[in-house]
Amino acid sequence: MKLIKYRVTNFRSVRDSGYIDAGDVAALIGVNESGKTNLLLPLWKLNPAREGEIQPTSDYPKTMFADVRDAPEKYKFISADFDVAQFKENLITITNLDGAQLEVVRVDRYFDGSHKISFPQYAPKTTVAASEIKGELANLVSAIQRTDALKSEDHLKSTIVENVRALAEFTDQYWTAQDLDTAIESLGKLLPDQPAKTSTIVPRLQQTIDVMGLWLSNIKSPTPENIEGVRDLVLSAIPKFVYYSNYGNLDSEIYLPHVVDNLKRGDLGAKEASKARTLRVLFSFVRLQPKEILELGRDFKDLNNQNRQPTAEEIAQIAERKRERSILLQSAGTTLTKEFKSWWKQGDYRFRFEADGDHFRIWVSDDRRPEEVELENRSTGLQWFLSFYLVFLVESQGDHEGAILLLDEPGLSLHPLAQRDLSAFFDGLTRTNQIIYTTHSPFLVDPDRLDRVRKVYVAADGSTEASPNLRQSGVDPAQAGAAYAVYSALNLNVAESLLLGCLPIVVEGASDQHYLTMIKALLIGSGKIKPRRELVFPPAGGTKTLRITASILTGRDESLPVVLLDGDQMGLRMATELKSSLYNGEEKKVLTTEEFTDFNGSELEDLIPHERFVEAVDRHFRASEQQFLEVASKEKPIVPQVEAWAKSESIELTAGWKVEVAKRVKVVLLTKGIGEIDDGLVELWVQLFSRFEPS
Repeated sequence: MKLIKYRVTNFRSVRDSGYIDAGDVAALIGVNESGKTNLLLPLWKLNPAREGEIQPTSDYPKTMFADVRDAPEKYKFISADFDVAQFKENLITITNLDGAQLEVVRVDRYFDGSHKISFPQYAPKTTVAASEIKGELANLVSAIQRTDALKSEDHLKSTIVENVRALAEFTDQYWTAQDLDTAIESLGKLLPDQPAKTSTIVPRLQQTIDVMGLWLSNIKSPTPENIEGVRDLVLSAIPKFVYYSNYGNLDSEIYLPHVVDNLKRGDLGAKEASKARTLRVLFSFVRLQPKEILELGRDFKDLNNQNRQPTAEEIAQIAERKRERSILLQSAGTTLTKEFKSWWKQGDYRFRFEADGDHFRIWVSDDRRPEEVELENRSTGLQWFLSFYLVFLVESQGDHEGAILLLDEPGLSLHPLAQRDLSAFFDGLTRTNQIIYTTHSPFLVDPDRLDRVRKVYVAADGSTEASPNLRQSGVDPAQAGAAYAVYSALNLNVAESLLLGCLPIVVEGASDQHYLTMIKALLIGSGKIKPRRELVFPPAGGTKTLRITASILTGRDESLPVVLLDGDQMGLRMATELKSSLYNGEEKKVLTTEEFTDFNGSELEDLIPHERFVEAVDRHFRASEQQFLEVASKEKPIVPQVEAWAKSESIELTAGWKVEVAKRVKVVLLTKGIGEIDDGLVELWVQLFSRFEPS
């Protein structure tokens, strides 16, 4: 069965998640402590491949702990809808119902461990429309009246017609089961005890009684989930859920006595339990028990006489046991190497298991690094993939097709490019498995598939909620950061597409980027410029990082990008430094705003319509007694004027104030168009943009 959607209620921090669509891949995006894990664990516990037992002290919501503990059978914590196309025909055969009502089955699980099934598309028929019944009765009257009754049935004919007409006068719009029972009983009384064998009236009356009996049977029939055989069929078909988190990553060296002890314990914490689970899986794969590995590797020891030396026969037995262990471990390593290679295409890894006394080690090598290295000294990404693979393979018992994978923060330690590979890897797995994963990394958010993303956040009541509205946030404004991963993924995608074949002009900050993007749109829209390539304005984040940004962008097409700096002291100093070093020989590509204004110390804001900039400042800082409009001057740099005005008005200029003002100016001018801008300023813009493209 394929999971369609699911809903978590009253589980840990989740009161009601609302329905979460599954699809082939679903991503749950949220900041730390938003409760993402609590949206995976209950789904795992619906039908875990292994383990996944309900833990009252961990899983019951703390605010309802006493209530749930007293009546766990009353509290549902997970509800999941599945597509039953796989065995729909079997359900139709068992229930004798319309297949359209059986296409989706809902499986609920309660805290007492019980499952309940239902069919959300099934609409039980509890009444029959009076029009339908009256139509049948009218047909009966008409048929009997046309019938040439036997002479002995003249009285019966008139009696039936009279009683059926009276029955048809029943005024309720719908007939219930009781109404039908009464009607069938009344019609049944009209049947003679010994009807004539050649009677044509009695069979026609019996036909109507049978029709009404069928209607009654449909009303009284049990719901599909209560029909014998349906529950067992559904529960046997529920896919297994495999849950994996980073806590379960394998270490390279494993101390067997601790493993033997931990595998017996039921009081381990979340991290220790995850680790123990992966170790249990590992040894299941090796087809040995840790205790047996220990025993096979024991040296001779006589507890009764510690000075006694082993006999030749005992020495041979010890050697044979160690040889057996070595062969088993070698065989397991070969099997893992072969299976892992067919599954993970990013490297040709070879694994070797080694047991030495109380220690069990995993060694790894590959074509690029033929020397063997302990697993712990290889990348954490490889540790994650190997650990996840073992859990996936073993817990699904080899038949992993159809298992649903629940991955908690997968690939968190991977390089960004490897995280993108992991995202593509998920798409490959969807041929056989559905995947639901949590993350806060933009590299695991596919910007082309935002329909699969759900934002997880903390609601006003402190509970965890999920929403397909990626702008949705909870009571804490900081929770809006959960959407930052989505925005970043979009930005990365847009940046990659734009920087290929575009003409980048490096600017100091984000406010410059907004202004120049606005100017470009206005000039192109009015036909003032016709750039041969797309112009983009990547911000360097300040003059300190401008050299680095310019050199990185150079690497795309081996051509230095144009740089636009402010005409203030810092900008002019950077311009001089760039011309004497990185831009030596290409000094014309280093521009400053000083070349386009009539005063020293200018910034890009001085190439923006004065009135619009001043208006945006006053709208942004509404609390001031004296408006900036009253003191602003066109004859000198505008930004220092804002800083002086803010100081006099005791206004704190936050780090991003220039960006917010730039956004306001951009929106207003793009709305009003170039027509209201002074022709002289427009000509300056044209001159500036003419310097961006090499002649």
